[in-house]
Amino acid sequence: MTDDRVSAGSPDQPDAAPGQGRPDVEAPRAARRPRSTDPLELGFTPRKPVPWLAPLLLISTGIRTLLALLFGAYLDKRELQNALDARIGRQVGPDGGLWLDYVADLGDGFNATYSIAYLLAQPELTVDGHRLPRAQTLVMGGDQVYPSAAYEAYEDRCKGPYQAALPVAPPERPTLFAVPGNHDWYDGLTAFLRLFVRSRDRNFGGWTTGQSRSYFAVELPADWWLIGLDDQSGSYLDDPQLSYFDEVARKLTPRSRVIVAVPAPTWVKAADHPTAYDSVDYFIRTIIAPTGAQVRLLLSGDLHHYARYAGPDRQLITCGGGGAYLYPTHELPERIEVPPRDTLARRASRTRPYDLAACYPDRARSRRYGWGILARLPFRNPGFATLLGTLHTLLMLAMAGVATNRAGTSEQRLFSVPLMIMLVVALLGAAFFAKPPSAGGKRHARHWILGVSHCLAHLALAAAGTWAWLRLPFYEWPWPLPAVAAAVVYGPVLGLVAAELVAAYLLVAGSFGVNVNELFAGQGIEDAKAFLRLRIDPDGTLTIYPVAVDRVSRDWQVNPDQTPHAPWLLPKTPLTPHLAEPPITLH
Repeated sequence: MTDDRVSAGSPDQPDAAPGQGRPDVEAPRAARRPRSTDPLELGFTPRKPVPWLAPLLLISTGIRTLLALLFGAYLDKRELQNALDARIGRQVGPDGGLWLDYVADLGDGFNATYSIAYLLAQPELTVDGHRLPRAQTLVMGGDQVYPSAAYEAYEDRCKGPYQAALPVAPPERPTLFAVPGNHDWYDGLTAFLRLFVRSRDRNFGGWTTGQSRSYFAVELPADWWLIGLDDQSGSYLDDPQLSYFDEVARKLTPRSRVIVAVPAPTWVKAADHPTAYDSVDYFIRTIIAPTGAQVRLLLSGDLHHYARYAGPDRQLITCGGGGAYLYPTHELPERIEVPPRDTLARRASRTRPYDLAACYPDRARSRRYGWGILARLPFRNPGFATLLGTLHTLLMLAMAGVATNRAGTSEQRLFSVPLMIMLVVALLGAAFFAKPPSAGGKRHARHWILGVSHCLAHLALAAAGTWAWLRLPFYEWPWPLPAVAAAVVYGPVLGLVAAELVAAYLLVAGSFGVNVNELFAGQGIEDAKAFLRLRIDPDGTLTIYPVAVDRVSRDWQVNPDQTPHAPWLLPKTPLTPHLAEPPITLH
């Protein structure tokens, strides 16, 4: 079944103000423009950025990852989607061309997510002299919510900000398609399907959801095609998905050009995890290639930056700058081979080289951002510093007991964790921090060396702290006053010092390609965001405009007295987008 959608949009989204002609029906919340940023006015709660190094979040994320590894196959709902309509979309603008936006990794803190949503919703952007009208099609490339796929998180971190940016559909009635990422998968796609795959009430703010499954295919102007793959949960594509794309392939011709949106830039990750690209390569090799069509562009999010690798006939673009914390670019390889030569796939496509053509932020700026960990880590992650202070306090009490050879009372012995246990905890914690068991990719000697060195550094800090503590009068006080003094005085001081030690370790480890994600997750940098605006001309020319924003807005003012489709909130300081690199043209 083909779903033809042109710029006139969907008939199930009314032009008139909701409730018009029905005085007995209460108007939806979108019709009542908020007059403050109170959640009761907005209909959602603007959230702060996710504190990725918070202890409880680290534990819960680890548990979710473990459950996904153990039970992911049982939660996989892709086979069940065979019962859903197999719709193939069509998107064409009024002039026979099309404007299309791509954004990914967007459902984090409100300031960054809404800044990008606000730009996407503007009727027109002027960027470095280029006039870029609002797109008729929006593609969300994965991780529409953080940290978990709870429905409330989608409402507060994704749908709410986008509804505030475009409350009611404009005349061109844009359509939305979404690819699920790993965070969308934590509940087995339940919330994702309820939000993006619906047969009724398909309004997502001013956009209309256009897909019938967690994957999609859309016919674009001039024999261009957009394909969204769902291969997040493993290195295979399910049979219903392959059958769906078999039907799509029957519409492709040797003149067709294809854009494939995937959840993660497996072309980059394959350098450390050789099987990562296998499912994408299998799809291109078995579904697209036999038709004679060419895959000219691969799009992905997952890594929160902009990077483009250029090959002889294909562009590989990562653009995960929709709102999540910035991910560095200075560790990206200058050249990659796709598929990698050491893949285990027996029938892999011929390996081709791709060179890094551009990235945002640039390498020099990315390195400067890395140094910010020293100032940001303890203050952006107070819970992490508290955890470190608690562990160092217990370690100090254990070392002090051994150093003074004092057994103490039974209560004191119960309170003081044996030194050997604390040493094991420190060693395992540092080793797993350098390379968690759930992390994909190869474990190299540098992971062990850096992990053990990190542990020894903390033990040295604990020994120095114990030496200093024993020279203070607190340890001679009657029990339990030494423990109280340690919790009030020693713990906060050592927590701050230990956090700076972790920051220094992350700087060193990052230069060896270890804990690069933690180096930037610990900072939670909201700035340096990006999205793509693509233009397909009626003659088939595709132009890619990578739109970047150096600084997102932190201050907003309500906009209560404007037209229904105007944004609810305006930045107090205007956003100044620019191009991350000159436009890229494909024919």
